[in-house]
Formats: sequence, structure tokens, C-alpha cells
Amino acid sequence: MTHSTTLPRRHLLAGSAAALGALGLAGWTGRARAQAAAAPAAKPLPAYAGWKTPEALIVHSTSTLETRRSAFGTSVITPSNQLYVRNNLPAPDAAILDNRDAWSVAIEGVKSPRSLTLAELRTLGVETVATVLQCSGNGRGFFPSKPSGTPWQVGAAGCVVWSGVPLRNVVAALGGLADGAAYLTGTGGEKLPEGVDPLTVLVERSVPVKALDDALLAWEMNGEPLSLAHGGPLRLVVPGYQGVNNIKYVKRVAFTSAQSQARIMSHGYRMSPPGSKASPDQPSVWEMGVKSWINGPLPDKGALKPGQVQVHGVAFGGTRGIKGVEVSADGGKTWLAAKLIGPDMGPFAWRQFALPVRLEAGTHVLTSRATDTAGNVQAEQREENLGGYNNASWRDHAVTVTVA
Repeated sequence: MTHSTTLPRRHLLAGSAAALGALGLAGWTGRARAQAAAAPAAKPLPAYAGWKTPEALIVHSTSTLETRRSAFGTSVITPSNQLYVRNNLPAPDAAILDNRDAWSVAIEGVKSPRSLTLAELRTLGVETVATVLQCSGNGRGFFPSKPSGTPWQVGAAGCVVWSGVPLRNVVAALGGLADGAAYLTGTGGEKLPEGVDPLTVLVERSVPVKALDDALLAWEMNGEPLSLAHGGPLRLVVPGYQGVNNIKYVKRVAFTSAQSQARIMSHGYRMSPPGSKASPDQPSVWEMGVKSWINGPLPDKGALKPGQVQVHGVAFGGTRGIKGVEVSADGGKTWLAAKLIGPDMGPFAWRQFALPVRLEAGTHVLTSRATDTAGNVQAEQREENLGGYNNASWRDHAVTVTVA
């Protein structure tokens, strides 16, 4: 696996003063030194993700890496070396990538159940799809109640391109679904800690069986073999669904009449009201809703000069495409239609948007509001819940900039 070492322009702004001076940007060196002196020491990248770009990421822990808001840029695809990471269990040993084609996955709940190696899966078809990959806790950091868990803001998301075999092809090759299938259940291949009930730690999630139509067993992401950090050698990808349902290191795919009894399914990732306890009768975190946010301009670059700026960001609709995006420069009092820019990579990908806005001296609250192709409009307020999940509030995702 190869990874580019080219330093993007935005990383130069956070680079050393010496590097800036060497590039003929001596006027910026004083600012770079001041920023470097004021910045707290960053946590190092974990070994399994050591190939990623540290300047683009916030390391919350060894299992939670967040893309900085300023690192998203204005292109559709999120580079692999800048993409967030969220693991519910430690990543397996990298040795599982030594012979990718030997990796096997058990397919159950079909008329001819069996295990298939990755090499065999490759013979059953190939499809490429762009999707938004988002942790269901993305935006948790905006909840005033401070729910437990990583305080993600916007960076537990990205838009990536997967290649693999459509799961529907696999099912067809094994005779079709067995009777009674109501859920598509994926099981991860992480090593489980000893001495505990496996169901309390097993990464196993169920989604409605309708997800079969678009699901993929993916072995490639952004044109490269799938990395360990993102679930390689094989990942179950469920387009339009929150990230936890996209099972890494997938070892079992089953079509079941009931949802998994693993705790991550029965009690985890439930939309539990504040003050309650999670339970299986509460809604599960499944499909993503319509959402957008602004990635620039941002306040961390200091005060802006009066005049025109390009307000830009991303918008997505889960299992639906984006119809349009509006932008406000006054905290939601008035709105203007933004332009969708860049290629439309399908209903599961996000769209970039931009709007030229003239800002006078003062303080401005910039925010965006998306509408999907079914007419669903991004909500103003978050849905309060115990876990801090599914935050799509346009008000929460606003940014305040100063113009002077």
C-alpha cells in the first residue's frame, strides 16, 4: 500500500516557520511560530494509522481520530490519510493483511450457506460506489449535556469510494435468501478479550434487510487495498447508514429473523431519551438523515478582511441525494441558495456547495441548511438523546467569524 507524502497547501500553514521561509513565504513565519508556540502538544498517531497525515487529524485516543474541519478542502473525496477512524475494539494484528485473498467470510441465512474467501468473492462481480462514512456520534461535541463518548464536532465523517462485490450477487450465487430473513447482520473479526461474555463486546450489527440492495463487501477504498485502519482486508459497507453498521474485518454476514443479541446492537447506539436507560425497544442508529455544515471560512485562521469570501461546505442525505443547500451569514435569519459544485457521485455521496458572500466588518454567524431529493429539510435543533447520536442541527454546526 502506498501513500502520498506530498504536503497539501493547507498543511503548509501549520508547518514550520523554516519551511515557510524556504518557500519564500517569509511574511508568514512570525505567525507560524506564534501558532506553533501556542498549540498544545498533539497526541501521536497510533501505529496502525501511522501513515496518516497528523496535521489533518485530532487524536482523541488510539481508537478515535477526527479529521480537522479545516482539512476537508473543496474536493468531494476525503483522502484516506485524512479520514477519521473510530474503532469499538482494538484493531486486529496487521498480519491479517499478509494474504488478503485467503480471508474468509461466512454467509448464512441463504439457501446454500457457506464460507467464501476474498479470492472467491472477487469472481462474483465488482461494483464501485461513493458513500459518506460517518460515525453516529459526529456532532456529539455540540450537545450541552456532554454525553459520554468522544466529543466529535464535524470530523468523524468523510466521503470515500469503495470497490467490492455487491452483496446481492453473493446471495444470488448461494441460491437466494432463506425464508424469514428480516435483517442483514454483520459480524466483525476483531480479537475478543478473554474472560468476558462475548456478546458484551462483539462488534455485530443488524440493519433492515432492504439494505441488501446496495450493500457491498468491499476490499478497496479510494483506489487502494483496504487498510487495517479502515477495516481491511474486507468490510461490509451499507451505503446511507451510520458508520457503526459498516462492519470492519467482516467475518460473518447472516440474514436473520431477529436483530443481533450483541450488546452493541441490543443496547448500544440507541436513540435513548435523556435520563433513560438504553433498551432494545428504542430506535436504533441506522440510516443517516439530511445534514450539512460549513468548512470555510473558519475562525481558526484569524480575522477576515472585509469583502467577498467563498462560503463552502458539504451536504448529504443518507440514502437520498441532495436537492439543494442554503447558506446564511446571519445565524439563520435570512438564507441564500448556494451552488452545488463538483461531480455528483450518486445519492450516497456528499455534495460540495459554495456561495460568494460579501462580509462587512463585524461578527458573522455562518451556517448551512440542506434539503434532500425527497424534500426533507435539515433540522434546526438536535434530537436530544443519551448517547449524543444523529446530530444534524444546522444551528449547532454554525461557525462564527470576525471581519476586521
